[in-house]
Amino acid sequence: MAVFGYARVSTSDQDLTLQEEALHRAGCERVMSEKGSGTTREGRNQLRILLDFIRAGDTIMVTRIDRLARSIADLQDIVRELKAKGAFLKATEQPIDMSTAAGKAFLDMLGVFAEFETNLRRERQLEGIAKAKANGVYRGRKPSIDPVEVRRLHQEEKLGPSAIAKRLGIHRASVYRALEEGGLNGSKPALVAP
Repeated sequence: MAVFGYARVSTSDQDLTLQEEALHRAGCERVMSEKGSGTTREGRNQLRILLDFIRAGDTIMVTRIDRLARSIADLQDIVRELKAKGAFLKATEQPIDMSTAAGKAFLDMLGVFAEFETNLRRERQLEGIAKAKANGVYRGRKPSIDPVEVRRLHQEEKLGPSAIAKRLGIHRASVYRALEEGGLNGSKPALVAP
């Protein structure tokens, strides 16, 4: 019966140290850490390894439940998987303990609130974007490709798509697209020159 920690932050510029230290202090033999969104399990390889590795009687410990999942559906899937293996879930900062009825109830409530918070954040973000668009402030991301420059390099400097892509630091497919939009890509074989 081992205790394994799981730490997660949402973005690469956030620090995992506080979570990792708290989990080690709580008695975790090993702590799996990763950086990525908690709204999906896609790309969360350390969590997948931990869930595959955990055995009956083992415990996964997190600092807070939102480090594990941000939607009630995902949390329920993880809990079902742990129950099927006879494993448990605990949190250091919340009274979550799957081995008790009160801990299970608290786990369910926190999952609902984590999903609610995520949905509120998404709504606020969409409202802010809509307001900025209405005020003429938000225009989206600036284009990373200058089609006029792509066409100029092709026509005036006689550069091929690979050379243009390298010079501008863009993908070759973007060069083809810019040339097609400018009506300069009648025959791709002519554009294959380096």
